[in-house]
Amino acid sequence: MDFEAARERMVDRLVSAGRVEREATAEAMRAVPRHEFVPPGRRDAAYEDRPLPIGEGQTVSAPHMVGVMCDLLAPDADDEVLEIGTGCGYHAAVTAELVDRGTLYSVEYHESLAEEAREALAGLGYGNVEIRAGDGHEGWSENAPYDGAYLTCAAPTVPDAVLEQVGVGGTVVAPVGDRRQELVTLDVTPDGGDRERHGGVRFVPMRGE
Repeated sequence: MDFEAARERMVDRLVSAGRVEREATAEAMRAVPRHEFVPPGRRDAAYEDRPLPIGEGQTVSAPHMVGVMCDLLAPDADDEVLEIGTGCGYHAAVTAELVDRGTLYSVEYHESLAEEAREALAGLGYGNVEIRAGDGHEGWSENAPYDGAYLTCAAPTVPDAVLEQVGVGGTVVAPVGDRRQELVTLDVTPDGGDRERHGGVRFVPMRGE
């Protein structure tokens, strides 16, 4: 299978459909080999626009959702960004392309997935991604404040620690809700955060407490 050609076709379709709007996001997605992040038995489906299982009851998001979330976060190249839910590392790699002069700090609940993501990202040369295993509800305070943050798993509300670790003027992108989830953005202000809704979604639930 010609993975590079399949990746180009996938991104072209997402752009044509209006699912990816920012040129920077499209270029980042063209640069990241999604097939390197999914289990070997799933690689032929790597460039289909759907979630894929990655072990531990988790999935890698559909490419269009990664694109939508990156568009909403809209990081600058030198931003410091917090990710909650590393998973296989695909979304992290796309974000790392966008913040190529900054750093992505990612927290993964499952040690096994964290280690696999570290290996995949390191093997592809992503030196601006730091990963630790832990409870994403706590964020990663040592590297705060962040310019932005996002969750790749659904929580009833955005964890307080994550909001507190994003600086004023930053943006948080997250799926929130239990049975019924919606994608929201929170623009961090001195008084808290201004929320905007972006429609219904379906993500795996956030682990931990």
